[in-house]
Amino acid sequence: MAEPHLLFLCTGNAARSVMAGAIAAQLVPDARVTTAGTLVLEGQPMSMRTRRALSAIGMNADGHRSRQLRDADLADVDVIVAFAAEHVHYVRRAHPEAAARTATLKRLVRDLPATTGTLTMRVAALDLANTMVEPWEDVIDPAAGDQFTFNECAEEILELLRRLVAEVGGGGPARERRPG
Repeated sequence: MAEPHLLFLCTGNAARSVMAGAIAAQLVPDARVTTAGTLVLEGQPMSMRTRRALSAIGMNADGHRSRQLRDADLADVDVIVAFAAEHVHYVRRAHPEAAARTATLKRLVRDLPATTGTLTMRVAALDLANTMVEPWEDVIDPAAGDQFTFNECAEEILELLRRLVAEVGGGGPARERRPG
């Protein structure tokens, strides 16, 4: 089976997607992990608050530079993991061909089928292009916050990704199905 390709998408590709990319690279070492943003100042390093938040949970994303989401990024992506409704709506508007593979992290944790089959097949079963995105799905952007806010964000993403890892690998344990 081919390695899954996960693309993490936030606004500036400076905090949430960077944290998730670093965490996923460690939790799912056989996955291809990329990150991007919807409104990016290209080539910027992550902020010191992001770096410190990752360090606090034993992770790093050394060498990260911010990148705008491009058409070429989407060709072989199994799932685009967004952090807020606005990111899902952006993909639906700017990259409609990828809408069926785009969901928030919280939606995936809650709804990804715990069945056998490839990640691509299981994501397709969610009918994501036609799923209403709800307020409970957002992981709050820490950008205007202090270091504590960044650390909380990194811890939340770590916990959500730990819950998702079994699903990405295929057929994980049953879990409680409730909003956020």
